[in-house]
Amino acid sequence: MTSHLALLIIALLLDAVIGDPNWLWSRLPHPAALMGKAIAALEKRLNQGTKRRAKGIVALTILLTALLAISLAITALPYAGVIEILLAAILLAQNSLMRHVSAVARGLEQGLEQGRAAVAMIVGRDTRTLTQSGTARSAIESAAENFSDGLVAPAFWFLLLGLPGIVLYKAVNTADSMIGYRTERYADFGWAAARLDDVLNWIPARLTGLLICGVHRSGHAFKIMRRDAPLHRSPNAGWPEAATAGVLDVAISGPRMYGGEMTDDPFVNPKGRHYLNARDIDLAVAALWRSWAGLLGLLLLALAAIKLVAQW
Repeated sequence: MTSHLALLIIALLLDAVIGDPNWLWSRLPHPAALMGKAIAALEKRLNQGTKRRAKGIVALTILLTALLAISLAITALPYAGVIEILLAAILLAQNSLMRHVSAVARGLEQGLEQGRAAVAMIVGRDTRTLTQSGTARSAIESAAENFSDGLVAPAFWFLLLGLPGIVLYKAVNTADSMIGYRTERYADFGWAAARLDDVLNWIPARLTGLLICGVHRSGHAFKIMRRDAPLHRSPNAGWPEAATAGVLDVAISGPRMYGGEMTDDPFVNPKGRHYLNARDIDLAVAALWRSWAGLLGLLLLALAAIKLVAQW
């Protein structure tokens, strides 16, 4: 645990400073992209005929078994700690997430169409009819949810299980984003990926909500989170979203368009401000960077405490 903690701290700092440099990933395949190709290949081969739920379980088992073997082999290499830091930094997503969310704010400052185009890069809903407030709301929701999925959850699993933990989590999360939809094609085949992703994110999502509320010392946000998170369509996304909505005192989530159909999702923090703009996106980015700093501080304190106890 102590070694994982020290490696995680370095990986968090490395991700925050460097992120995902285009000069590197324009030349080399990103590990998450390789996972995506493997998932797509398995889906193409197995997602047909009958018993698609069972085939989806088989596909996920094949993927995770292969990645577990690769991860364990890496941990046995010379200088494995350096490799683990680099891979963990690559699989953490704070820097890239905040850049993509900030791009929506910069787009909105230029015009609504530019804002819609930028937010379409990070959300799955229909963006063609979004208003300025809808565009900003979508960006803030994505920032909050992915702060949990892209930073806290992978950090949590790395801390518990080291490199195999973060690699397997990232594979499941990637599979969920590709095949975990309730469509005719994926409802059965992607069932295992979606359910396992829910399980792996259950604790991290709630820890993320507590982290955001705690770092901002906001009892109001904590009340909003406890009240509204269980009402969210997702068993996990509501916790970081509701905490962020409470900190900013804005209304997010609510009805949105998917495949030409409007949902009836309730608002998170419905009494918060509904008129949102680029500045609110920037405030959300600042709040989540502050939460990142809070997480880093907690990890540093934990490492110091462990070393102090060891000296006694």
